[in-house]
Amino acid sequence: MDRRNFLKGMAPIVALPFILDGMKLSALAGNKFNSELIQAFNQTDKVLVLIQLNGGNDGLNTVIPIDQYSLYQSLRSNIAIDENVVLKLNEAMGLHPSMTGFKTLFDSGKMALINGVSYPNPNLSHFRATDIWMTGSDYNQYLRSGITGRYLDNQFPDYPDILSDFKDPLAIQMSATVSLSFQGPTQMMAIAIQDPETFYQLVNGTSSGTFDAPPDTRFGKQLDYIRQVQVSSQQYSSQIKTAADKAKNQITYPTSNKLADQLKIVARLIAGGLQTRIYMVNLGGFDTHSSQTGATDTSKGNHANLLGALSDAVKSFMDDLKALGAEDRVIGMTFSEFGRRVASNASLGTDHGTSLPVFVFGSKVNPVIFGNSPNLSDLDKGNLKMQFDFRQLYSSILRQWFALDNQSLNDVMLKDYKQIPIILSPNMVDEQFNNSQTNKIICYPNPADTYTAFGLHTGSDSVPQILLYSENGNLVKEFSNFNSPSDNSEIRLNLSSVPSGSYMLKVLNGSTVQTGRINIIH
Repeated sequence: MDRRNFLKGMAPIVALPFILDGMKLSALAGNKFNSELIQAFNQTDKVLVLIQLNGGNDGLNTVIPIDQYSLYQSLRSNIAIDENVVLKLNEAMGLHPSMTGFKTLFDSGKMALINGVSYPNPNLSHFRATDIWMTGSDYNQYLRSGITGRYLDNQFPDYPDILSDFKDPLAIQMSATVSLSFQGPTQMMAIAIQDPETFYQLVNGTSSGTFDAPPDTRFGKQLDYIRQVQVSSQQYSSQIKTAADKAKNQITYPTSNKLADQLKIVARLIAGGLQTRIYMVNLGGFDTHSSQTGATDTSKGNHANLLGALSDAVKSFMDDLKALGAEDRVIGMTFSEFGRRVASNASLGTDHGTSLPVFVFGSKVNPVIFGNSPNLSDLDKGNLKMQFDFRQLYSSILRQWFALDNQSLNDVMLKDYKQIPIILSPNMVDEQFNNSQTNKIICYPNPADTYTAFGLHTGSDSVPQILLYSENGNLVKEFSNFNSPSDNSEIRLNLSSVPSGSYMLKVLNGSTVQTGRINIIH
């Protein structure tokens, strides 16, 4: 193996000679891009932030199935969340009581919830399941490149082999190392920002005797070469520092919150003009085999603390981006390698399971609930069944957010996955629905197939007028056949004749106006 091929498979390390808000940063050096590549990079300023929940998040205590509460409680009686404290999203489900930030984002139209996310024949090993989520492989397929790595490689096919002076990294991961997700077909496509002092010493070659001279072998020569590259390359350091100096956080983030510490830096780099497309941050501790909840109060405990930290950090991040004027450029997505089993164990915990809810947040996100509450009466050997393949989420974000063309999307995802309308269409006409007297409609199910339903807040004794508009603001249908409502009754609409697509629903009843979004997928 020569230096060229050895370096292509590595993420060369460069120490950043500065401290940002108390967190020491170390970054991996980048590669030179020609003028065509820089021009291509500047074609979008959109950013994706991935939040990894390490360990396997318990979805059933994150999004509680209110519509099956008795069965839910019987299956996990020692850790079930009291129905009275659940943060209700609709008649079917609600959030863990510690997730007030997420509830606020959902209510303000800045968060989507995707239920039952997994893949066929899920693996319950932390390592293998993480690899599958990172690479987008089938359960029995082993890939050496990641989804985001293949995307970046597709956008920048001439990503060169030698370190040089391109100013901004393509992707940044807040971690000691870069994950498999950012591995391209031939080289790593991201850099890492991390804290440990030993790593700082390594990248500067000043370890005070910790590192001896490399052995006189082929590997030793390769290691010595990398150390020389590490010492001589400082270009990303100056660019990241410049971006960080241009923007200052505008809100106060929660303290003693590791995720908030990471997102605080990400917000500054985005607002400071760093042209990095993808960031990955993480929050660990979700492998809750025991002591998941408190013994006497199930709304407290380790899992509650984790969900609270996640919710508070993301809410602060979104508030900061809005104050910094960067809110419309950013979406984020949570993910974990798997969920937990439906039944709890005797240790106030849950064991490795399958599907789980995923949250996508941002001002341009389609703020609806995709899928239903998991059916607790129809399990797969004690595990929840899949409603959406996680690769559908990645495919939808790459197509709808980054505007990846169909051929490139197939090259990156390796298969054609059915799209989910996660991102609001730029043609969606919202202005006519922004009346201050308007009440929000939450349809369920949404996306819908043959029907949807919603609660009606009547303003008079008259029969309401129910209108369906296209995303361009054109009237598509006026419903005439539905049940006669009483106060706060449920309206059920037949959608079998409406083509698949994204729509706005408007209900006029006396002086009361209700509006909401509905996605129809046949």
